[in-house]
Amino acid sequence: MLKKRPHFVVMGGGTGTFTVLSALKAYDVQLSAIVSMADDGGSTGILRDQYGVLPPGDVRRALVALSEASVELRELFNYRFSSGDFAGHSFGNLFLSTLEKIQGNFGSAVEEASRILNVKGNVIPVTLGNVRLYARLQDGTTLSGETNIDIPKRGRSRAPIDTVWLRPKAKINPHAEKAIMDADVVVIGPGDIYTSIIPNLLVSGVPKALQQSKARKVYVCNLMTKFGETQNFTAMNFLDAIERYLGKDILDIAIFNKKIPIPAVRKQYQKERSELVDISGLTLVDKKQKHIVADLLDPGPLVRHDPKKLAKVLLNL
Repeated sequence: MLKKRPHFVVMGGGTGTFTVLSALKAYDVQLSAIVSMADDGGSTGILRDQYGVLPPGDVRRALVALSEASVELRELFNYRFSSGDFAGHSFGNLFLSTLEKIQGNFGSAVEEASRILNVKGNVIPVTLGNVRLYARLQDGTTLSGETNIDIPKRGRSRAPIDTVWLRPKAKINPHAEKAIMDADVVVIGPGDIYTSIIPNLLVSGVPKALQQSKARKVYVCNLMTKFGETQNFTAMNFLDAIERYLGKDILDIAIFNKKIPIPAVRKQYQKERSELVDISGLTLVDKKQKHIVADLLDPGPLVRHDPKKLAKVLLNL
């Protein structure tokens, strides 16, 4: 009897999801990517505003991460125009938006793009609703749009984020719900916590599906804090933020990095007011939840997760 391939569901958005998918793609596992639909910056934001399409950017990254097509085709989807009428747009974003118009809905467009890119696994929008992300800061200020929440205007300091929500209320994509229920492991993160990770948890039906799923629920914490979003966050702050929207006693495992980058690398990030996430205060929140602390750092000049190291930890689960 053939052994069933473990089914990993990776939930998030942005470059963090790309890293986890790239890490696991090389192994004999079934992969599904559930992608946030709150992005409204850059090329994605322009396409949403001008053509009324759903955000293609994070979906494009996940498609490319799981693609087994030629290098040329993957590079084509990531190609970004530098001048002319298409300046700032990536070809893949334009392609997905055009497919959405042809197919009549974004879900079908993603399925067709998956076929063209020979995707290993499934890329699934967390919702097919046209939603926007909002945030209230601790001083009462309300911010509208993922981009405004993600990056403070003109680099100015501002009050910390108090709460975030989607408008209008979003309903889970049935394909995303099925993937969560069928999963053996659900990996949440890494990524910008309020603008890439939590928007998935704000979708009605997602926390309930994660609670009911028999999969092991795993959170991969960021390596660095981010100015304007998670400045001064410790490892416990990241974990508390996730559990505030997901619910307590749902996560089984939380994974943190213990490797410290060399001073020259850290100095570069200090210019962006970004610091290594402090893990010194980690405590066992609940007997059901296990913390894994490991060297997950890529040895290169950027502070990011090493795909091979991360894959090893995840596969050992």
